[in-house]
Amino acid sequence: MIMTVTITLTMTTTSATALSPRMQRTRAALLAAGSELLVDRPIDAIAIDEVVSRAGVAKGSFFNHFADKQAFGAAVAAEVRTELEARVAAANAGVEDPVARIAGGMCVAAQFALEHPRRTRILLRSQDPPTSRSYPLNRGLREDIDAALALNLLRPEARNAGLLYWLGLCQVLMANLVETRPTGNQATLLLREMMMLGLCGLGASPGHVTELITHTASDLSVDTY
Repeated sequence: MIMTVTITLTMTTTSATALSPRMQRTRAALLAAGSELLVDRPIDAIAIDEVVSRAGVAKGSFFNHFADKQAFGAAVAAEVRTELEARVAAANAGVEDPVARIAGGMCVAAQFALEHPRRTRILLRSQDPPTSRSYPLNRGLREDIDAALALNLLRPEARNAGLLYWLGLCQVLMANLVETRPTGNQATLLLREMMMLGLCGLGASPGHVTELITHTASDLSVDTY
């Protein structure tokens, strides 16, 4: 997981930051409708007519903002991802150890899944989850991995595969927490085990990871069901 950054989502005519107030309201209404619909169904099972009806806008307005349903679904998922990244940035504020920052992102992801299972489903339903190192919302994680490598805290293989590996672990953890609805103790144990396996897999020393788990995962509040 990574720090919050500003992104511009792909649109057919203009960037989101250059929209008129009216178009901003239309776009917000479409994204809000998508957030409601994608909780229960994947984007392929949702008709554009249903989206615009829920949003209360004309069908033509949809294509002023999104090239197709897949672009729309990706934009809705990016809204959730941006919200999650803002929480990661807040949790990691002032944390200098890059491995601790990587671990903190997993803790925040687990907490988010427990507190917001419906919004987490939207993120997990994304058919095109961005995994490249160049994707803007992956910048913070990429920089944390690179910083840890520069300090010889991770194994060399993490330079190319570390980001993909960690994103996958966080996604699977979130999916499991939403699916199984564990107790607080169960979720905390799973988080600690995932952090131990995941960080050691990146090459962090077991002693370092144990210390991080003690100071980070112990603060996870999961008694939200």
